[in-house]
Amino acid sequence: MAKTLSQKMLEQHIVEGTFEQGTEIGLQIDQTLTQDSTGTMAYLQFEALDVPQVRTKLSVAYIDHNILQTDFRNADDHRYLQSVTKKYGVILSKAGNGICHQVHLERFARPGWTLLGSDSHTSTAGGMGMIAIGAGGLDVAVAMAGGPYYVRVPEIFGIRLNGELQAFVSAKDVILEVLRHIGVKGGVEKILEYYGPGLDTLTVPERATITNMGTETGATTSIFPSDKQTYRFLKAQGRPDQWADLTSDDEAEYDDIMEIDLNALEPLVAKPHSPSNVVSITEVEGLEVDQVCIGSCTNSSYKDLMTVASIMKGKKMHQDVSLVISPGSRQVLEMLAKNGALADLVRSGARILEAACGPCIGMGQAPSTGGVSIRTFNRNFKGRSGTADAQIYLVSPETAAATALKGVLSDPRRLGEAPKIAMPTKFVVNDNLFVYPSKTPSKEKIIRGPNIKPVPIRGELPKKLIGEVLIKVGDNITTDHILPAGAKILPLRSNIPAIAEHVFEQVDSKFVHRAKEKNGGFIVAGENYGQGSSREHAAIAPMYLGIKGVIAKSFSRIHLANLINFGIIPLMFQNSLDYNNLSMSDFLEVDINKLEKEQILRNRTEKLNIPVHHSLTRRQLRILRAGGLINFIRTKKQ
Repeated sequence: MAKTLSQKMLEQHIVEGTFEQGTEIGLQIDQTLTQDSTGTMAYLQFEALDVPQVRTKLSVAYIDHNILQTDFRNADDHRYLQSVTKKYGVILSKAGNGICHQVHLERFARPGWTLLGSDSHTSTAGGMGMIAIGAGGLDVAVAMAGGPYYVRVPEIFGIRLNGELQAFVSAKDVILEVLRHIGVKGGVEKILEYYGPGLDTLTVPERATITNMGTETGATTSIFPSDKQTYRFLKAQGRPDQWADLTSDDEAEYDDIMEIDLNALEPLVAKPHSPSNVVSITEVEGLEVDQVCIGSCTNSSYKDLMTVASIMKGKKMHQDVSLVISPGSRQVLEMLAKNGALADLVRSGARILEAACGPCIGMGQAPSTGGVSIRTFNRNFKGRSGTADAQIYLVSPETAAATALKGVLSDPRRLGEAPKIAMPTKFVVNDNLFVYPSKTPSKEKIIRGPNIKPVPIRGELPKKLIGEVLIKVGDNITTDHILPAGAKILPLRSNIPAIAEHVFEQVDSKFVHRAKEKNGGFIVAGENYGQGSSREHAAIAPMYLGIKGVIAKSFSRIHLANLINFGIIPLMFQNSLDYNNLSMSDFLEVDINKLEKEQILRNRTEKLNIPVHHSLTRRQLRILRAGGLINFIRTKKQ
């Protein structure tokens, strides 16, 4: 039977279960990726698993998020990461080397392999023909320890690309078109697999832009085949021996299909406050702009920034605009410096930031009050920029450059002749900011600063969970709503008691006080609860505050897994209208013994029985009853 590329690659890595849609499989993981925002906790969890060395083919820890060192905390985390990675067999990418996804694409991504990363945009490596999945840090720690990663067999959603992108239309517009059609929930339990004649025209960095932002659809991952374009990129990076020819079979059938005519595509914009709020540039053209930010793991490649530099060359940005540019990697920065493009950007008035995540994660460059910021990033959630009332628009590098020049949101097609950027036949390779594992790991000492606290672990769950509804929220609540990022809070990632003080602070400033006063309780939510980042802290911190369960209309994939990993029961309404039958302060009861049968949520306050259900496997139910994945693993070892 003809198979899709996704099916073939998944089947090659299955170590538990079989490829039957909707069933759970365990996948062998070849590579792992962590970053400093989630990685400190992941390595604390790895230590708790008591494994002497990492057991993957390759594991890399990146320092790219918590770069701003206003006090000792981020610096201490970086020192801890360098010591723990040297001891356990992990490569460390130091601060300044670049954004994890861009650097991994350049130096480590490998066609045909699996990659699990503690960052939701790990799917970027799908542009290289990998099964690359974002997950919580604990799942990554277990994979580093040699355990399988469990996932439901997804549907394979085929996206056929026809034609060729026209002048000033880019890969960013392709993924915005996908989001315009399927939204932030349309990819849940699916792999987005790209195919068709239009593939030949897209380079690996362009493909990576598309797979990177596929995360915003809720997809398990996104993938392109490994073909001649892949070989050219690997050869230019000095890694031609790692290439493999990987495609779907000619007669492969997809569970669903979407077609995109690249010839007809135009510049697109995602308006506030969702990546799926997409319109044509012509609908918003002329909007006055305060700030333009170019970079992030979505749009900071050599090709992206060379395009921007070519547009800006010999011109001056508008006097009312602040323009900042973040190169994706030191490789990109060095090549721009060598060919003069960096000087063109500086001369135009752009401010050059470090090769790091920066403004995308709220680490600096917060807009002015009510400011309009045009960004080449992947998320525009309310408040994520660091300014609560800022208006964030997501665009391509071409649109961002045109806007910086004009001072208003501008259609780049009005600039005249489009720049033609050729991909290098040889990239500059300088790996001296990688720190490699120790050859004498037993002699290595792990260094912990005072802000690094032990991982809190929930005990075995009682037979019944009883508590009040502590907060009721609506649809599409993101992990940024649950636990914000930014320069103020990111330094607390290795200190759960401290970071827990910020849970839901942007939604309800009294939530933490209420959770402590009531000894924990329940959260009630609408559709797609927990979308966005993979940050497991959005589950760990509520668990620390005593949250027993979340009752929602539906959950995002990664956050659902994180809730289970930390012993918080995720239940869904049988009838979404029953969402209206729960209110703040209602006293709820859940019988743990009945989770494998028909589930009833008892609203003691209103004397109501509310039918609920879950999508949990028997393995996940055992994890929950144990109080989380660490307890479950420890119990199995005994």
